[in-house]
Amino acid sequence: MACNNYDRIMKYHIILFVSLLLLPVFSAKSAENEVNFTADAPSTVVAGEQFRVTYSLNKEGKNFLAPEMSGFNVLFGPSTSRSSSVQIVNGSVTKNTTISYSYVLVGVDPGKYTLGPAEITVKGNKYSSNPLTIEVLPPDSNAGASSGGQTIHGGGQGIPVEEGGNGAEARIPDDEQIFVRAILSKTKVYEQEALLVTYKIYTRYDLAGFGTVNFPEFKGFYVQDVELDPNRQLQLEHYDGRNYNTFVLKQSLLFPQRSGDLSIEPGEVDVTLRMRNNRQVNNFFDDFFSTYSNVNKTLRIPGAEVEVMPLPAGAPSSFKGAVGTFTMQSDISATELKANDAVTVKINLSGTGNLRLLKNPEIKFPLDFDVYDPKVETSVKTSLNGLQGSRKIEYLAIPRFGGEFEIPSAEFSYFDTTAKTYKTLKTPAYTLKVEEGKGGTQDTQSPSVQNYKVNKEDVKNIGTDIRYIHSNKGLDKTGEYFYGSPAFVLCFVIPLALFLLILVILRRRAKENADLARMKTKSANKQAKKRLKSAAKFKKAGDASKFYEETMKALWGYLGDKLSIPASSLTKENVQEKLIEHKATAELAREFLDTLSDCEFARFSPAAGESLSMDKIYEKAVNLIGKLEDTLK
Repeated sequence: MACNNYDRIMKYHIILFVSLLLLPVFSAKSAENEVNFTADAPSTVVAGEQFRVTYSLNKEGKNFLAPEMSGFNVLFGPSTSRSSSVQIVNGSVTKNTTISYSYVLVGVDPGKYTLGPAEITVKGNKYSSNPLTIEVLPPDSNAGASSGGQTIHGGGQGIPVEEGGNGAEARIPDDEQIFVRAILSKTKVYEQEALLVTYKIYTRYDLAGFGTVNFPEFKGFYVQDVELDPNRQLQLEHYDGRNYNTFVLKQSLLFPQRSGDLSIEPGEVDVTLRMRNNRQVNNFFDDFFSTYSNVNKTLRIPGAEVEVMPLPAGAPSSFKGAVGTFTMQSDISATELKANDAVTVKINLSGTGNLRLLKNPEIKFPLDFDVYDPKVETSVKTSLNGLQGSRKIEYLAIPRFGGEFEIPSAEFSYFDTTAKTYKTLKTPAYTLKVEEGKGGTQDTQSPSVQNYKVNKEDVKNIGTDIRYIHSNKGLDKTGEYFYGSPAFVLCFVIPLALFLLILVILRRRAKENADLARMKTKSANKQAKKRLKSAAKFKKAGDASKFYEETMKALWGYLGDKLSIPASSLTKENVQEKLIEHKATAELAREFLDTLSDCEFARFSPAAGESLSMDKIYEKAVNLIGKLEDTLK
């Protein structure tokens, strides 16, 4: 019996070993049998200029059928070419063959045209290529007038370099041959409404590379950079009557944080241009071996102006600054449960807008529930259309008593930028039927909240037997009585005095604790110092993002606690008014707002580290809280 089991195990291992050895062979055979038939052409061309369309096949085929090429003149084709390559990997020889069918076309009229898929037959099976979309741009309105006879398609012929007395000296004319544009999707937006800014370089010269780039500052905006393809290439584009090779330097989504006219400052970018030496040609070899030179040039990145409109009046009470278009869904884990069992309410917010700046909708659980901090998961994707994604909020609560309870609906209001009006989303209200748990209201808690459970030991009463009467004790002496003595009186007076003192202290402390606003006001400076101490640790560790975030929390938290204003009601618009109401100077209020803006700028702007330092921000925050503490008494 044991031998049979051993044989079966050995057979299993042998089969597995052979399968692993043959897997690369089967994979290679599968790859060899796969047919790839693709079409390739430039996405943009200039009317009147030639370009090539190529169909490539990795197998032997027949009956090639090209699509209709309306909108283009076919100058030549199809021409067939064949290329082969041999690859040897671990002794395995792989031969790859590519057959290409090429056409030379010319665009006639400007517009966007689509070439359908081509067809070919391989071993009796028909295969289709991918379709192609080609945009035909109009020719330069002043072609040849100022471009020096260069052709833009294919990267140009370089910039002439004039030869001086001591060698070749590059001289780049200041014209419209190369420049940077700042393209804004909108120039008039509402506060917190996203706008897209694109920085694109336009050139009729050959670009060899980029140097230092100082992008404009985005002070007054919350910034989210759009991730660009690292392998992006130059694209042909018609602009202002001429054709340019263009390259996107940067794209960012900007969310204005205040109303008014906001300025985007200019910047600079260093580029390297590839130029042909314009030396005198004496013979054939001089022309054949003519060389190119690289010349550095600094281009100005233009600034821009954005008009930010304040949000309209009449916002609902549940509006907390959300701007965009959103949807909201919710569900509850159970509507019938026992006391001390956990219940969760999940809310899913999704849409497009300032998702990272949203405040969670609040759920007001009954007073007899233990409520834990919500678990929040935010999934956001930055695209050209804005911040898109969702935020999932999970609320957990535990009812401690039996009965029927109602969880009211949660409200979420936002300003719809499309309809230009406020909209309010509501979750359904839930009714909970809670049964008494076993053993009263102290039943075992749900496993989902075991991490919050506090271990408690049962109180054990240890009984004692009747004590024996000591027989070796004599009678007290006559005339010495404890009852009525000073010591006897003190045994009553001292505990009574201590009890009254403790009672007064506890009542005073309970009264102070009941006045939450007063408690927060008293502890505002202490809490701010704690947060600044935490910020100092991040500063020492070089974590700039967390440092600026903690510093902003210290400033906002101090002001909210000191002035007894809920954090949800604090905005940059009402800070100055509230400070002046509490006898702060306008200069001090402006310093507070400037410090907050510096923190936002340093946190979100790519160029923050060059103009601001963590040491400077930290010193400003410490001094500011000190001044406010002396003023807001």
